[in-house]
Amino acid sequence: MRRSLLIAALALLAPLAAAPAAALEPVAPVTAADRTIGRADAPVTVIEYASFSCPTCANWHQLVWPVFKRRLVDTGQVRFVFRNLPTQPEQMSLPAAALARCAAPERFFEVTSILMAGQAAVLRGGDREDWYAPAIAASGRTQAQIEACATTPATRAAINRDVETAHAAGAHHTPSFFVNGRPVSDRSLGGLEVAVRAALAER
Repeated sequence: MRRSLLIAALALLAPLAAAPAAALEPVAPVTAADRTIGRADAPVTVIEYASFSCPTCANWHQLVWPVFKRRLVDTGQVRFVFRNLPTQPEQMSLPAAALARCAAPERFFEVTSILMAGQAAVLRGGDREDWYAPAIAASGRTQAQIEACATTPATRAAINRDVETAHAAGAHHTPSFFVNGRPVSDRSLGGLEVAVRAALAER
């Protein structure tokens, strides 16, 4: 079957190069280029590095994220930041990262949730076109706009920037979380709530 223009376009994204070993740096500060949700002046910032081909990431976004958002983001306590750290198979994670990045910024987290929810079917051999379709429908962009955006140098640079900041801060697995700049190994809802409460108490 002939591949769609979207798959053909996204296939042009080259694999990411491995980062060289280096001394760890603080997690990069949030900028206007980041995809965020929650109050910009929230007292706590939680940064997640995740991959669209990571089953643990998909589980977190389906099971933990809705409650985390309701309790901590919607109440104004947390600004949440999603950064890409594509993992194998990159022919799946990298195009999905580009698709999400090319969505209208206010639709980014809806698109992310849709991609995470559909991930398992693709890993079982499902059609990537079927995976992309509902994400594009929710993206606030047309398929042609997504295709045009996905392979631009700006999109690739944004994904590379996420990867570089992850490696610089010592985040080499997904998902990785930082709460007000500090790495948090317990990614459960309870573990993250404890870290957020600790960060609030330090203010």
